[in-house]
Formats: sequence, C-alpha cells, structure tokens
Amino acid sequence: MKREAPDRKRLKALRRGALAEYRAAAALLLMGYRIVGFRYRTKLGEIDIIARKGDLIACVEVKARATLDQSVFAVSDLTQQRIRAASDLWLARQPDFARLSVRYDIIAVLPWRWPRHLKDAF
Repeated sequence: MKREAPDRKRLKALRRGALAEYRAAAALLLMGYRIVGFRYRTKLGEIDIIARKGDLIACVEVKARATLDQSVFAVSDLTQQRIRAASDLWLARQPDFARLSVRYDIIAVLPWRWPRHLKDAF
C-alpha cells in the first residue's frame, strides 16, 4: 500500500472540510436560514457558519466524519470555548445584538447522507 505524503493528506482533509461546510450551508438555506457569516475568523477562534432565522443566530460547527458520534465527540471543550469567544466578538459588532438570541449547533456531514443538524449541541 502506498503512503500519502503529509502535505497531500492535509490538502485532502482541507478539501473534505470545505466541501462539508458548503453542504452544511446549503442544508441550512433549505431549512430557511440566512447565512450571515462563513468561516468567520478572529484571534480568539473561528466559527464555520453563522446562520440567522429571525432573531435567532446559530453558530454552527461543521464536522465531516464517518458517524454521528464521531462528529459530536470531535467538538472538544476547547473548540466550544473558542466558538463562544468568537461569537461574542461577532455579536458585539451587530447593531441589533440586544434582541438576538444565540444557539450553538453542530452539523454532522456523513458519507452519502443528508447533513444532520444538531440544534443547541453545546
């Protein structure tokens, strides 16, 4: 069996992650959300997708894994803290932040399946 070079493996993982994020965004759009942020990066952390439905803001972490359990357990406590910190910065910049409510979701992108949206995951 031929081994892949580390750079190729990393590039392959980045492509898989980007495709999963686009699939998750498409699923959110079909569920009636507006995408207001995509790969939102700050010094404190990153949010894969920020979606809005009315006054609800969903900060979504996207995980492409073989199973739903693997997707959920891949979001560590540290990752959750970083997403919350980044969302605080994003919210502070919104003119209507006082009336917005925030929810933290996970979208699991599984092979050959529709993305699973886990609302209020953390």
